[in-house]
Amino acid sequence: MSKLKIIVGTTRPTRAADRVAPWVASVAAAHGGFEVEVLDLRDWPLPFFSEHFGTLGDINDPTYSEPLVKAWNKVIKDADAYIVVTSEYNHSIPGVLKNAIDSVWASNAFRNKPVAAVGYSAGISGAIRAIEHLAQIVVEAEAVPLRNTVVIPFANGAFDDTGRPTSADTSAALDVLLDDLAWWSGALEQARTAGELLPGRVRLRDAVLKAEAAKAPTA
Repeated sequence: MSKLKIIVGTTRPTRAADRVAPWVASVAAAHGGFEVEVLDLRDWPLPFFSEHFGTLGDINDPTYSEPLVKAWNKVIKDADAYIVVTSEYNHSIPGVLKNAIDSVWASNAFRNKPVAAVGYSAGISGAIRAIEHLAQIVVEAEAVPLRNTVVIPFANGAFDDTGRPTSADTSAALDVLLDDLAWWSGALEQARTAGELLPGRVRLRDAVLKAEAAKAPTA
């Protein structure tokens, strides 16, 4: 069974994520294809991007700048798939979410794993612009962003007293997302088991060094 981490991507006190995330988690758990864990960034007060090669220590067992950063890398690495629950701030994702993704650059924790998005907003956009920006960020992390998403406009009135969406479209969209996520999670897990290429930046560096060495004059 795929390990699914649901990342709650905002820490704002008045966030509507407290309506959205419990619904996403309950439906994902009922799906049957996932072992679900919720990672609320309120519980992960990561330092704002403090990681560099000097903070890593042993590259094979990095210490990072703080123990919390190491724990975050570990919990992200221990996953087969992700759902990011995000709001939209100024046409993009919250800064704490970007920081959380940036904080796993050294461990490649998201690499070759699927990432789905559930977006919400107080207005009409449903965080679609944040979701589009998230896809670009996820690609740079060498993860696989999924095409099908859940977009929830007017989130403050989008759920009834039982915590269920008032729109059938919203519920159907999450069902489609979860089926896609299960398929991609299984496919990519098989691919990772069969063997992974080194990250592109490492292969590019090695190719350049090899080319420069070949051009160097011999004694």
